[in-house]
Amino acid sequence: MSDYLGKETPKLGFGLMRLPQNDLGTDIEQVKKMVDLFMEAGFTYFDTAFVYGTSEQDIKKALVDRYPRDSYTLATKLNAFLMCSDEKSAKEQFYKSLERTGAGYFDYYLMHALMANNYKKYDEYHIWDFVKERKAEGLIRSMGFSFHAGPALLDKLLTEHPEVDFVQLQINYADWNNPEVNSRANYEVARKHGKSIIVMEPVKGGKLADPPQEVKMLFQSYAPELSPASWAIRFAASLDGIVTVLSGMSNAAQMEDNLSYMKNFRPLNAEEQKIIRKAQKILGSSAEIPCTACHYCTDGCPKQIPIPDIFAAANLQLGNGQTAQAKERYAAIPQGHRASDCIGCRQCERACPQHLKITDFLKQCAEMLEQ
Repeated sequence: MSDYLGKETPKLGFGLMRLPQNDLGTDIEQVKKMVDLFMEAGFTYFDTAFVYGTSEQDIKKALVDRYPRDSYTLATKLNAFLMCSDEKSAKEQFYKSLERTGAGYFDYYLMHALMANNYKKYDEYHIWDFVKERKAEGLIRSMGFSFHAGPALLDKLLTEHPEVDFVQLQINYADWNNPEVNSRANYEVARKHGKSIIVMEPVKGGKLADPPQEVKMLFQSYAPELSPASWAIRFAASLDGIVTVLSGMSNAAQMEDNLSYMKNFRPLNAEEQKIIRKAQKILGSSAEIPCTACHYCTDGCPKQIPIPDIFAAANLQLGNGQTAQAKERYAAIPQGHRASDCIGCRQCERACPQHLKITDFLKQCAEMLEQ
């Protein structure tokens, strides 16, 4: 394991996938404010990716151009199946990321979103060796991969590639025992191999920041001053072997809330763990579509259907019984790009890290919301 790994003692990371937007694109001035709040609180870990739109360029403006290089740690990712067509274009992502960020080197570099239907691309394109070579050159300090599949494949990859320093896993209390996400099983496999873990989706794409009312009341009855998001992030941060917990913050208010309880982080106590288990039981019976709004499904959709937006509208009805609000929100989806316009090609399902049966859910949404 790399000696470099784990120097970040604060357990909050700034995920740069869902940055604030305005009419001109990314709201850089607000991102600068968020970066400043984050750094002033003593946190250092920033996470982006080649496929996150303009995120790499944005963090250059908000962080790299404004702070000494040794004052922060930067992670980015190479995706061997999106935005590339062959081995050459896949490897070029690394050098383009260096150019976009201006960072000089990456503290953490990841092979991005390995799943059962794409992990062989990283072998076919010799990406493992490529990343090891860049690490040997000093352009990467710690190497790892993000993962969206089951424990058997994770065990296989970590057995075949003991050289990786860490693994990035989707861990949240709602999916801890979810057989589709395998949060707990994957966590246990990574720890069995002695790997440190970076947590992604601790708030499940924002869903656990606004859980069903029954869960909110459960949390508020114990600690009314704590936000629902705080329970989710502290759950993940309380686990052993965690380097950092990424939170994809979209405005300064979310940043301030996260800092309020993570600056002086306190692991969940025994009573709070019991409350989390009660919340898990409640969510286990939820009818909501478990979409995290990562938007991987929308790239390449031949009908340009805004799938996460449709699911968000449906969940107003499925999760909280807000039928009128659900139909009002759905009405904002342009004609020609609605759930009933799906042609069933299932490219979205091949891209989905949550392995959702998106086509079936779209049919459900059309039946619910287009009557």
